[in-house]
Amino acid sequence: MPADQPHRISLTAATAIVVASMVGTGVFTSLGFQLGDIPSGFPIMLLWIVGGVTALCGALCYAELVAMMPRSGGEYHLLGRVFHPLVGFLAGWVSVTAGFPATAALMSMGFGAYVHGIWPQINEVYAALTVLLAFTALRLAGAKTLERFHITLTVLKVVLITGFIGGALFVAKEDWSLLKPKTGDAGRIFSGSFATSLFWVMFAYSGWNGAAYIAGEMHRPQRNVPLALMLGTFIVMLLYVGLNGVMLTAGDWSTMTNSPKVALDAAKHIFGEYGGMWMGALIAFGLLSSVNAMLWSGSSTLSVVGQDSRALCWLDARDRRGELVGAVLFMAVLAVILIFTGSFSSVLQYIQALLELSATATVACVIVLRIKKPDAPRPFRVPFYPLPPLLFICVSAWMLWSQYQMHKMQTLWGLATLVIGALLYLPGVKMRQEEVAPLDVKDLC
Repeated sequence: MPADQPHRISLTAATAIVVASMVGTGVFTSLGFQLGDIPSGFPIMLLWIVGGVTALCGALCYAELVAMMPRSGGEYHLLGRVFHPLVGFLAGWVSVTAGFPATAALMSMGFGAYVHGIWPQINEVYAALTVLLAFTALRLAGAKTLERFHITLTVLKVVLITGFIGGALFVAKEDWSLLKPKTGDAGRIFSGSFATSLFWVMFAYSGWNGAAYIAGEMHRPQRNVPLALMLGTFIVMLLYVGLNGVMLTAGDWSTMTNSPKVALDAAKHIFGEYGGMWMGALIAFGLLSSVNAMLWSGSSTLSVVGQDSRALCWLDARDRRGELVGAVLFMAVLAVILIFTGSFSSVLQYIQALLELSATATVACVIVLRIKKPDAPRPFRVPFYPLPPLLFICVSAWMLWSQYQMHKMQTLWGLATLVIGALLYLPGVKMRQEEVAPLDVKDLC
């Protein structure tokens, strides 16, 4: 967009990005895989509560950091400033290669799976490609048009989920005893399967940091970024707990277990075949704003990486209107490749470990700065410090260790991605020192 008249993203739009980034494929697909590992209602509901609290702790930490250093880029910007440009570059490399393109691919694949489940004659791969390319074109159309469309889609999505919960409570016969603790639940809660299932939950909650990626484009970012992060995360936590509670108490576990379209299966059981198909169509529609959110926040982050990296400067390529082109097209091409070549589960396990590691390192920045720069200005401060960052780090470390134990191959692929990024950075990639130099107290005054 033109530099003299930039379009500033509103608090409403930023909150919508957070909500849409979170409420996507994860919540509509992950319960089936959780039932396969933990066939008990109480531990699964605890999973969603633990995941929500963890995400809220992360959002509070990001809010403090972004209020101190308001620039687009998310982990790339924050880690580069607090630790070292190499650390920031690796986080940016994760975003470039895995984070946003792979997540956009997963959202599109989830849409395709739901559409195919409703209308089997529609090829799910082609459906995924269609929605991905359509939103790529919309992202290229301009930020102002995108903002209005995105807010509308997100509001409709929240109404959809609320209607699903309310309709299920009114129509179905819930068995609330399924959510009560039973023999063996304590062992399930402290098992490796519980920690691994948290990956599905945290994938569903991923996006709680969505506003951090567009901080440089927001109106009054030091105020609005923290508000968007906290409001969006809290709204989604309430929706997730209610949605999964309804599916567990009113759905058919035999058809839901290990199903990638668990919400559609639950809807058919609750509302009947015809009503379930309509609900499945609405769920598929709700996934559209998630694809849009990934392309929006992802392209903003990738453009910042391009601004600071000579080797990746093409990511910041823009058209005559100033709209991003390079980052958007790169994301679309990589997402298309993943749609054709990757399975849903393997892609998820690959990206989630990388994203969780990057987010954990960023949350640790709060502790580092509190120790190194205790008197630096902080427009927003994490309440109950140091509990939120410590809780987030401990839960993430447990998840990462369990992931390594149970999915070594995907973890090794993630480590290989980091090694490739380091090899790309070390010989020839030079950051602009004034943008990503290690943090100095003068930068915060």
